[in-house]
Amino acid sequence: MNATPDIVAAAQERSGGCLCGKIRFTVKGEAVYPHTCSCSHCKKLGGGPMMWWAGFAPENVTWTGESEQLWFETFKGEAKRSFCPNCGTRLAAIDNGVPELGIVVTALDDTSGADLVPVNQSFRDDAVHWLPQVPDTQKKSPVG
Repeated sequence: MNATPDIVAAAQERSGGCLCGKIRFTVKGEAVYPHTCSCSHCKKLGGGPMMWWAGFAPENVTWTGESEQLWFETFKGEAKRSFCPNCGTRLAAIDNGVPELGIVVTALDDTSGADLVPVNQSFRDDAVHWLPQVPDTQKKSPVG
């Protein structure tokens, strides 16, 4: 018997972590609403013109390693972001009203999955003028 695409996606597991390796994680399942964000916070947090996010059900994210991530509010009462206290790698996001946990895609060990290709770009008006914007191929609530 062949597995359906839904079963295959649900069984998919990826690993990731911070630069120093003190925080590791695994995510299971297909990414939800992969997108880039050009808000002023993401640009400063990521040290570049944008950050790349994808959502995963919180129960499908497992954190391991010898250190714990630190959380801070980026938009008071609306959003939290996490990072490794040792090396500073940005890792995750919790946004009010969004059921998925946002994961910084570049923290994954393998970013080649088709379900990680950005489907939109948040805060287009804040984007740098010299970089083409991600086309809006799917309209959903943003994660990250």
